[in-house]
Amino acid sequence: MTIKEHFWRDVRVIVTGGAGFLGSHVVRKLQERGCHQVFVPRSADYDLRRWDAIQRLFGDVRSASETRDSQLIIIHLAGNVGGIGYNLDHPGELFYDNIMMGVQLMEAARQHGVAKFVAIGTVCAYPKFTPVPFREEDLWNGYPEETNAPYGLAKKMLLVQAQAYRQQYGFNAIYLLPVNLYGPGDNFDPRSSHVIPALIKKCVDAVENGDQEIVVWGDGSPTREFLYVEDAAEGILLATERYDKPEPVNLGSSWEISIRDLVMLIARETGFQGRIVWDTTRPNGQPRRKLDTRRAEQGFGFRAQTPFAEGLRRTVAWYRATRRAGQGER
Repeated sequence: MTIKEHFWRDVRVIVTGGAGFLGSHVVRKLQERGCHQVFVPRSADYDLRRWDAIQRLFGDVRSASETRDSQLIIIHLAGNVGGIGYNLDHPGELFYDNIMMGVQLMEAARQHGVAKFVAIGTVCAYPKFTPVPFREEDLWNGYPEETNAPYGLAKKMLLVQAQAYRQQYGFNAIYLLPVNLYGPGDNFDPRSSHVIPALIKKCVDAVENGDQEIVVWGDGSPTREFLYVEDAAEGILLATERYDKPEPVNLGSSWEISIRDLVMLIARETGFQGRIVWDTTRPNGQPRRKLDTRRAEQGFGFRAQTPFAEGLRRTVAWYRATRRAGQGER
């Protein structure tokens, strides 16, 4: 039995958001590690914004457990999240939903004696003009980019709570800051998708419809760092196994690309050869995003493994296969 398998053998794990994009990959990797008691609360059954629903979740997990004295770990991935357009239209919901889910869940976890709470934050928590590469020490040196602020600040409060609970109660909570994710299973709904799935859908639609141009928000100058979803899931589980400190930790690939170059790559991968129109009346978002990932490598041995071109190819292939299968935009 490997060290990984030994860690997870008698552990119960609640993965909020476990049916979602990142969560489904985390759950699969947990199963590969030999964790047989994984609980995925669905929002239709447990509205994590409600205290009574959270208490009912703990009761149901306890009654369904195979080993009552095994340790319980929570990996909190659930969130209300979207791209720039969604953020502009739903700032109040983004703040309320995310802060209520996280704060109440962590308090209930403390009350129920949870062994470890893994809080997943967001790169949107960083100040708008953070020096590049983003270092965890710079997290509080300014206000987030305006379109991301309600979401980013709600998520950042989990770091404050985790550190305060560790100080007062000795509660083992850690806080991870993943950069923009992409990969198979992503959200391709144009009303709420992030940049990579949104661009893939635009290009594939244009190719299928014979359109000669696509419109992209902004001017193409911002840069972004992207992390393949399977790499992110591996980083989360490595941190769960090996990291027990109060300081936040970036999860990223440490590789940066401009939106303009990203569009060109996606156009080439999807076969779109038409014109790209930049709508400069629309916001660019944060000017640059690139993380300093040394703390993750030093703290729990995480390094991203998937080259961006390969991850992008897999994502486009998955989306096209999903469309052919008639499963819609997911």
